[in-house]
Amino acid sequence: MKRVADESERTELLLHICCAPDATHGVSAFGKRFDVIGFFYNPNIHPREEFRKRLLAALDLQEKRPFPMIIGNDGAETWEDAVRGLEGEPERGRRCEACVRMRLRETARKASELGVPAFATILTVSPKKDAALVNHVGREEGELAGVRYVEADLKKNDGFLNSVRASRELGIYRQRYCGCRHSFRA
Repeated sequence: MKRVADESERTELLLHICCAPDATHGVSAFGKRFDVIGFFYNPNIHPREEFRKRLLAALDLQEKRPFPMIIGNDGAETWEDAVRGLEGEPERGRRCEACVRMRLRETARKASELGVPAFATILTVSPKKDAALVNHVGREEGELAGVRYVEADLKKNDGFLNSVRASRELGIYRQRYCGCRHSFRA
């Protein structure tokens, strides 16, 4: 595993971004300790118009609060394969775990490819996401890719509330569901 030399030493961190509202808090929180590179990779988002809205919102945030960002490929078919057979699972169930795993695996892979020694996600800003599960998956995927996963529970200390306020202040699109077609129905 690639090591971050010293916890107090600033290093790059590839930050998985699921949406701009959560990124308002996540980029700021991780930016206190790391040089953040955003990674927008969300093949779960459905329908196509919703994906476009969220991508444009992330680009809008990047313009208003500059930070480097990479746009991942659209792996909608890969996502469908990852959750096949789990369509009826509830929010925070096995389908969500498979979806989180797929996105964090790709983030860890991308960090390794770029030579970025650490990665994290902003998924834990949402009260709908189980931070313990997300962090567990992140650790596993980091070990497999040889990249350090930085754990966080970004909903703590009013993280979610801060993201709501910041997205309103910045006029950034705020979605009403997780993103996948199954959560849209729920």
